Amino acid sequence: MNEMIADRTRRTKWFLHDRFGMFIHWGLYAIPARGEWVRSRERISVEDYEGFFREFNPSEFDPKTWAKLAKEAGMKYAVLTAKHHDGFCLFDSSLTDYKATNTPAGRDLVREFLDAFRADGLKVGLYYSLLDWHHPDYPHYGDRNHPMRENPAYSNENRDFNRYLDYMHGQVRELLTNYGKIDIMWFDFSYPGMECETWKAKELVEMARSLQPELIIDNRLEGSGEKSGTIMTKNPSVYAGDFACPEQMIPPSGMTDEAGDPIPWEACITMNDNWGYCSSDHHFKSPRMIIRALVECVSKGGNLLLNVGPDAKGRIPRESVNILKALADWMKDNADSIYGCGMADYEKPEWGRYTQNGKKLYAHVYEECMGAVCLRGLAGKIDHMRLLKDGSEIIPTDFWNVKEYPTDAFFFFDNRTSSFPLPDENDSVLEITLK
Repeated sequence: MNEMIADRTRRTKWFLHDRFGMFIHWGLYAIPARGEWVRSRERISVEDYEGFFREFNPSEFDPKTWAKLAKEAGMKYAVLTAKHHDGFCLFDSSLTDYKATNTPAGRDLVREFLDAFRADGLKVGLYYSLLDWHHPDYPHYGDRNHPMRENPAYSNENRDFNRYLDYMHGQVRELLTNYGKIDIMWFDFSYPGMECETWKAKELVEMARSLQPELIIDNRLEGSGEKSGTIMTKNPSVYAGDFACPEQMIPPSGMTDEAGDPIPWEACITMNDNWGYCSSDHHFKSPRMIIRALVECVSKGGNLLLNVGPDAKGRIPRESVNILKALADWMKDNADSIYGCGMADYEKPEWGRYTQNGKKLYAHVYEECMGAVCLRGLAGKIDHMRLLKDGSEIIPTDFWNVKEYPTDAFFFFDNRTSSFPLPDENDSVLEITLK
């Protein structure tokens, strides 16, 4: 193991233990309420977007309420958008006037978020967009994402990208200097022509590490065009990051480097179809789907970063709150099958998934079984079994035809003759202590 990977392994130890975090996308785009990409999708000029800046005043913003919801849902860390692509800063940057402290809100919302979440014992991260559709020196016309990309009136003549990079690096320095210990820096995102050293990525990461050596960083500085030095290689670059972050999907078999060794990763997933608040989007995933997504991530050696998009008043939408409360109920009983767990030594069972922490193997049973639940390959390897939610004993069964499967173990949830209905329709977890 080279020194860079060894450092990454040390830095991410807590991250791979905690497994579950909250993503928070929030900014001016909560007012038009059509998602965080509204400026780009609708080709809104900076002048026409300015009205939202003059109006921004989240009168019901209470980060202590957010932190309480996250903690009760079993989340161990949270990441807030300090600056999204529209360039608006939720923090009191000395490098711009385009910030929350200059709106009717008049508050440093990043500082309040950090104080509240730390006070509840959660680790904290900040999302920072490498893009900036407000800054005059960021490429406009012809850029693939800028709102004015098709408007020749916004030509790039006299734009100085190096001046923008000085600004961007300066803001990252502010975030890592003025706000105490930051656990995660979540950069977003690279795209063809705007990746890697275009951002002066090596310099940026070296500066960040010099300020906060224990900081963990995502891998979105590297871009998809790099053929070597990515987090997927055995010799990652300085800016390859500490963890990969697949978006809106869970990798089919986890994530490994070119040698097949697991790398840290985190799936970032929305509850509905938008990251930022979208008042018309009621296409929310069910609590069952999200619980199982969390289990799937852990079973593949990864984390889940689950997003909320607060509204213009600073409130997490009711649908999201209801999902978080359902997660709280399940995690209260089953958190041991998540924290400190990872991939199991046994293949995925047909009725659900396994997670494992040492000699504790957790069977996540999703499907009702006709007859006893089969634990393939576990005959003679089990010390004892308990239903995780209440600690009740589960006894291996020797019902009439199990002798035909000498290498497998079996059990009934009622210790008699039935495996339906399941104790928990979302995910019934059996804690198996191995010999």
